[in-house]
This record gives sequence, C-alpha cells and structure tokens, in this order.
Amino acid sequence: MNTTTPTGGVGSDEHEGDTTRARRRHRFILMSGGALFLIALVAGFVPQFRQRQVATADTNELAIPTVAVVSPTVTTPHSGLNLPAEVKPWQEASIYARVNGYLKDWLVDIGAHVQKDQLLAEIDTPDLDQQLAQARSQAVLAQRNLEQAKKTNTKWQELYKEGVVSQLDAENTDTSQGTNQANTEAFAANLRFLEQEVAFKRVTAPFAGIITVRNVNVGDLITANNTSFEMFHIQQTDPLRVYFRIPQEEATNIAVGQTFNVQVGAQSAKTYPGKVISTSGAVSPDSRTMLVELQVENGKNEILPGSYATVRVPEVALRKLITLPDNTLIFRGKSVQVGIVDAKGVVQLRDVKVGRDFGVQSEILSGVSESDEVIVNPSDSLTTGTTVRLAATPAAAPSPEAPKK
Repeated sequence: MNTTTPTGGVGSDEHEGDTTRARRRHRFILMSGGALFLIALVAGFVPQFRQRQVATADTNELAIPTVAVVSPTVTTPHSGLNLPAEVKPWQEASIYARVNGYLKDWLVDIGAHVQKDQLLAEIDTPDLDQQLAQARSQAVLAQRNLEQAKKTNTKWQELYKEGVVSQLDAENTDTSQGTNQANTEAFAANLRFLEQEVAFKRVTAPFAGIITVRNVNVGDLITANNTSFEMFHIQQTDPLRVYFRIPQEEATNIAVGQTFNVQVGAQSAKTYPGKVISTSGAVSPDSRTMLVELQVENGKNEILPGSYATVRVPEVALRKLITLPDNTLIFRGKSVQVGIVDAKGVVQLRDVKVGRDFGVQSEILSGVSESDEVIVNPSDSLTTGTTVRLAATPAAAPSPEAPKK
C-alpha cells in the first residue's frame, strides 16, 4: 500500500521561499550598491562642475574691465568774480636835483599835502651864483660892444659912399658888427641858461599830491642829475587808478564806462565805485588775461596807494561753469582727452578743451556735456570701442568756488 509523506511537500515550498528571498536580498544589495555608487559619482562631479562654471564666469568677468564714472559738474556762479586788483596813484614822480650845491632847507616832510609849484626845499649854489654873475657881466659887455660896432659901421658906410674910405674898410666894419651881434646873442643865451639853472635852486612840487619820501637833510651835498639820490617822492591820490586782470573768456564783456565795485582790504566790507577808463585791448599770452584800468575817486583819502583790493565782476558777465576731476583727464601728445561711456558700455575717447585749474578739478570749455559719463582714472591702454562695466558711482568731488577764481 502506497502512502504519501505530508512533510515532503512542505519542505519543497520552504526551499522555494528561501530561494526567492535570497534573490530579492541579492537584488536589493545590487540596487543599493548601484545607488550608493551613483550618489558618490554625482557628489564628486557636481562640485567640479560648479567650480568650472565659477571659473568660466570669473574669466568672462575679468575680460570686461570695470570702471568708475562721474558726470561733469555744472554750476552757475551767482556772486560774480572776485579778482585781485592793484591800487596805484593817478600820477607819481621822483624829484631829483638839477643843480649842484648844498641843501639850504627843506620845508615839507612825508605825509604833507602840497599844491602844484609849492616850495619843497632850497639848495645853496655858490658856484652857480658866481657863473650867473659872470654871465651877466659878459652879456652887458657884449651888448655895449655891439652898440659901438653898430655906430662905427654906420659912420664907415657913410664915408664909403662919399669915397673917403675903401670898400674893404667898409666891409670890415660891417663884419665886425655881425661878429659882435653873434657874441651878444651867445652871451644872452648863456645868461638865460644859467638863470634857468638858478631857478632849480628852488625845488617845487610838479603837481598837487602827498609827499611819500624825503631823503634830504640840511647841509647834504647835492649832485645834479643823480638818479640814485631821490630828494622827494610825490603821489597824486585823488583820483586813483585800480588795475585788475579779467580772464580771457570774460574779456569781451568789458567796455569803457562800465562801473565795478572795488573792495579795499581783505577784511573790509566797504566798497568804492570804479569806472572803466581803458583796457589793454589784448590778452597776455602768459596768463590769458586782459588788463583793465579803473578810475576811483578818493576825495577823502580813505584809500592808500599800493593797497590790496578786490574788484567784483557781477554775474551778468558770467556763463555756466563745467568742471571735471583732474583724474579723468588723459594727456596724450598735445591733446587732452576723456573717456566717455555710452549706454551700451562702449568707450569713446573725446578731445576736450581745458580752461582754469581749480586744484583738484579743471574747467572744461568744450568736449563734454552734462549727461556724459566720464571714466575716472582711465588706463593708459584705453581706446575707443573698448567695452567696460560700470562700477558704483564714486562720491562727487567738492565743487570749486567759481566766484573766487
């Protein structure tokens, strides 16, 4: 009789289940290992990829230079120009001796207000007095000889007509009269010269003014025409001449008859009206300025010649002032350029004309506008067409005090 063992089927099922679990475990291990490998691979590749991207970006960024830009500063002066000026007397003169002698007396000292032809000093001239006395005697003698020669010549001419004397004798007496006439005129001229010289014993003022220098004392030896020895110096202080220089750009706005305020003294607030009486009519090539002359009334003698003064030119004669920092200027050869950046970041080198220098800034007369973006500290290799990147705008430089240029 055949019998079936129940345990045999059960064992077979258990064996198949173990096999399935083993396969699943093996598959799980393979998948886990692959996942771990894939994770490790990605973990190593991603940083390198990022580093390459960063390096590429840095390289691209370095290829385009970054520059700082600034816009031109535009100001309109409202207080006018304050220009240094020089106060001069209307006229002045150094007084020298015209005769030799000794100073007899001086009558005025420094600070004295004198009138025209007023006596300033007297010179004792004994030698000149002796020459004058001798010249007077010679002139008198020559005049008497001339009178005698005229009488003699008249008589001899009558005798010649009567045939008493020869023609030669008549001509000799006529010649003698002519010679005495010439001698008389010569002695008279010498007398007049010495009388004029003697007049210079009295040293007088050539015009009304103030004595500013006195270099003589009683008893001093006086030498004629000695330009190294000034006896007196005189200045006419009413009116006064005031000279100042106007910049070339404003020279065409100055006309004879205009009136400007003249401020005397650095701390003084008092001003005096000055009328333009003349200009040099030309610009100095050294300073690019034109000399202007003013007339200032000084009836109260409040202004001293030689004082420091300031002339205020009103704003109506001014124009807009455009300035740029000096570190934006490019000096190449004889031209001055700046680098302008357009909206696309492309550089254009532009020639500019520079005016006054304010220290850290310079006036730009032409070549830029208010809206231009100008490169600060441009490199020597900068050329037109270069592409740049704009950095943060630097702080604006202090504006120059245009009215006090």
